[in-house]
Amino acid sequence: MKKNKYSAEHSNKAWLFLAPALAAILIFSVYPMIRTFIMALQSNDILNPKFVGLENFPIVLKDPIFRRAMLNTLIYSVTVVPLSIIISMFIALVLNTNIIGNKFFETIFFIPYLTSVIAIGIVFRYLLNGNYGFVNYILGFVGIGPIDFLNNPDYNMLATIIFGVWQSLAFNIIVILAGLRSIDKSYYKVAEMFGASSWEQFKKITLPELKSILTFLFLTSFISAFKIYNSVFALFNGRAGVGNKLMTAVFYIYNKFYVEYRYGQAMAAGVILFLFLLVLTFIQKKIIERIGR
Repeated sequence: MKKNKYSAEHSNKAWLFLAPALAAILIFSVYPMIRTFIMALQSNDILNPKFVGLENFPIVLKDPIFRRAMLNTLIYSVTVVPLSIIISMFIALVLNTNIIGNKFFETIFFIPYLTSVIAIGIVFRYLLNGNYGFVNYILGFVGIGPIDFLNNPDYNMLATIIFGVWQSLAFNIIVILAGLRSIDKSYYKVAEMFGASSWEQFKKITLPELKSILTFLFLTSFISAFKIYNSVFALFNGRAGVGNKLMTAVFYIYNKFYVEYRYGQAMAAGVILFLFLLVLTFIQKKIIERIGR
């Protein structure tokens, strides 16, 4: 008699265990996304919405503030993501060696991931202050500054990038460290036997073995970077930089929805950002796959 193979998807108990998670995803992820698309096609009157089709999209796309917000977000993303991953890789490689106190430093580097963004933002406001900030104190030793990072609009983006890179390090370091420790040590021993240098081992062994992890980090980091809001809010005390010069895509959506009460246009901007991220993620994934071949 032939025994039937167990199949989880055909087990009622499996779906029972999955039900709470699926319900949470449907309520807090799928429904809001569907609702966003619906509201993007409606008027700005939330109490008596009227169907206006694609009317909101040209208004948003022609808005110079939205275009500046998308440009700011793009500049921030293409700067912070590569810098944070490169620095995280270097720190992870150092921590992966048998240096004294490596476990202690791992804990220190992971602490920012557990700390509130608002709390970190307040600390950075003191560090980057143009009059008494510690960063300007250090720059003074090399004859630079003082630089008013927070009140000079020309340096607002630089301040945000510094904050963003520092904030991204914790998660990246832990993930890369986990990847480094999963690589079989025998690969390096064989490479050493054939006289491979440290750089050759890194290029031929470490990077290929970390391909999936680095792809994951690049994709998730770009998505997170394009959704930047809390960092700007905390760093500039609720403003989008001086004179809103540092307006980002999510900040624009927030202002449209909660300040200007243009609900349809806010959701249209959200849909545009969603589609832009979708296309960008697809292109980025293809580029990473081609480079990794």
